Amino acid sequence: MNAAARRERAKPLAPEDRREAIITATRPLLYQHGQSTTTKLIAEAAGIAEGTIFRSFSTKDELFDAVLERELDREAFLARVAEIDPALPLRDRLLAYTTLLQGRFLGIFRLMAAMGMPKPPAKFQDEQARRRLHDSGVLSLIGADAGRFTLPVDRVAELVRGLTFAASHPHLTEQSPLTPEEIVDVILHGVLRPTRDDD
Repeated sequence: MNAAARRERAKPLAPEDRREAIITATRPLLYQHGQSTTTKLIAEAAGIAEGTIFRSFSTKDELFDAVLERELDREAFLARVAEIDPALPLRDRLLAYTTLLQGRFLGIFRLMAAMGMPKPPAKFQDEQARRRLHDSGVLSLIGADAGRFTLPVDRVAELVRGLTFAASHPHLTEQSPLTPEEIVDVILHGVLRPTRDDD
């Protein structure tokens, strides 16, 4: 066997690692081709034979669901939220969180649009999981600041999520999405310039 042939052969991977590699290779293809993504394209991107795909996934739809599930992965998102330093000033904490949240929303919206999906499948709409995302997300970062807000901290958390969602959704924004800085400053300070009467 020549050197080129050896390079072209897929490296042996554990089943779970192979599954992850296929998901990773498929994700950008779905952005580009949507539901028209073929197993041939996936195999070429992953550097494997087409048959290898079906040793990890029983159908192409199962693979597509796995890519969507990865995009919607709440635990991976919460792990990144947990890395935000709780000792940071409030604005910096909210800015770090909103940056992560907007990135999550934009990735989900983009993938769903490419796949022609108006909303996530029902199996991904879990109220208990959504509540955990809420409680372990922004609430974990701003709960200690409850006394500084004019609204209950739970309502502030809903404002952060709601404004970030609306300001990032392609069907709700005519211009470019609001930046995380704009979102946080609107929530903390509103949009009016301070006047002497406000002193």
